[in-house]
Amino acid sequence: MIEALSEAERADALDGLPDWDYEDSRDAITRSIVFTDFAEAFGFMTQVALIAEKMDHHPEWKNVWNRVEILLTTHDAGGLSSRDIELAEAIDSILDG
Repeated sequence: MIEALSEAERADALDGLPDWDYEDSRDAITRSIVFTDFAEAFGFMTQVALIAEKMDHHPEWKNVWNRVEILLTTHDAGGLSSRDIELAEAIDSILDG
């Protein structure tokens, strides 16, 4: 069973994710990314989908043309967990790569 992060663990994790915003109402993190065009946005989503499937942890997300909005929270834990942080770090690695 995955547990939600404590307040201190959450604060520490968010310090390492400067491009992510905390959404208190859902105990979640969000990130919005703008790409050059739809193909680039969709290619990014495909890369994330492959990682998420391997992790068995899937984002809530939305794509409109060149924009992708991502929300990460762990429903089974009732909020933000280490799985969300791990997926956010993997997403950042794709974008930084």
